[in-house]
Amino acid sequence: MILAQLNELAREQVSAELRRCCGAEHWVDQMLARRPFVDRAALHSAAAEAARSLEEKDWLEAFSHHPKIGDLDALRGQFASTAGWAASEQAGATSASDEVLRALAESNRVYEERFGFRFIVCATGRNAAEMLALLQARLDHPRSDELRIAAGEQEKITLLRLEKLLSP
Repeated sequence: MILAQLNELAREQVSAELRRCCGAEHWVDQMLARRPFVDRAALHSAAAEAARSLEEKDWLEAFSHHPKIGDLDALRGQFASTAGWAASEQAGATSASDEVLRALAESNRVYEERFGFRFIVCATGRNAAEMLALLQARLDHPRSDELRIAAGEQEKITLLRLEKLLSP
């Protein structure tokens, strides 16, 4: 899809496409209010402005739209609308050893128990061992710091997905 096509889509269709980039309804509403986008820079600027308007509940909603790192079954099922994107983003986890995948699963469980939300990282270009090390290093953060870090990772993911949305 090209930017002109995105601008021309009906509101419901644009909402669905934007939700694939970021699952926070407030972010989607803010993006819809900023349409039409004159160019990619305007789209990225609007995405950043919309992200700055998000509160904790919105970030948590966005995070809930991601499969857990290394949860390849969830990519195929519950997250089917973004499965292609998420699978390529988490490609580094697909070739991980069973030992690393088990460690990811256990660390994800500990992380979610500690912070109350799932671990979010921009996984593009990272292998499973790198993601595991990042997850384990972030376990020591205060919740407020971790929420801020996860929100920053979500913003990176959102921008990458906006680019994928506009890729031919």
